Amino acid sequence: MTVATGSDNSGRLHVVYRYVDAGPAPPASSDATSRVMRRTRRSGTAPEIALRRALHRRGLRFLVDVAAPGTNRRRRVDVLLRGARIALFIDGCFWHSCPEHGRVPKRNHDWWQVKLYGVVVRDRDTDAQLSSAGWLVVRVWEHDDPEEAADRIAALVRARRAKAPNPRTLGAGG
Repeated sequence: MTVATGSDNSGRLHVVYRYVDAGPAPPASSDATSRVMRRTRRSGTAPEIALRRALHRRGLRFLVDVAAPGTNRRRRVDVLLRGARIALFIDGCFWHSCPEHGRVPKRNHDWWQVKLYGVVVRDRDTDAQLSSAGWLVVRVWEHDDPEEAADRIAALVRARRAKAPNPRTLGAGG
């Protein structure tokens, strides 16, 4: 099993992540597959850019492809809304095993099954790390409408800003 649970001195349950090693990648099943895999980007994908533009049109400003403060620096967030402490991920259906569109390839099926399972386990661990550091994790599928997603995120930002104390008025005894 790749996920173990334990508790710290406070008695709170936490998840311990262990890397899922699918082993060496098998050769691509065709030259076409090889080309597609080589061109797959980690950041700056079309769904990500569409959502970032929609967020920007709503007046939201953010950081792109960064590690969230207080978390593992190797885990990068697609879009980070610092003031509202929202960590946004735009997940691809293939790589993150979308329940609606995710499919395990027929060729090298066993290897891909382990590989994609490892991605999902890492995603859940990243969510737990960010949440424990005080970030709200939002995951959007690549097939979600960017305008609708941006509306939901803008509403979350407004709600979190309304709850957060204003540091300028704290201690102003006046």
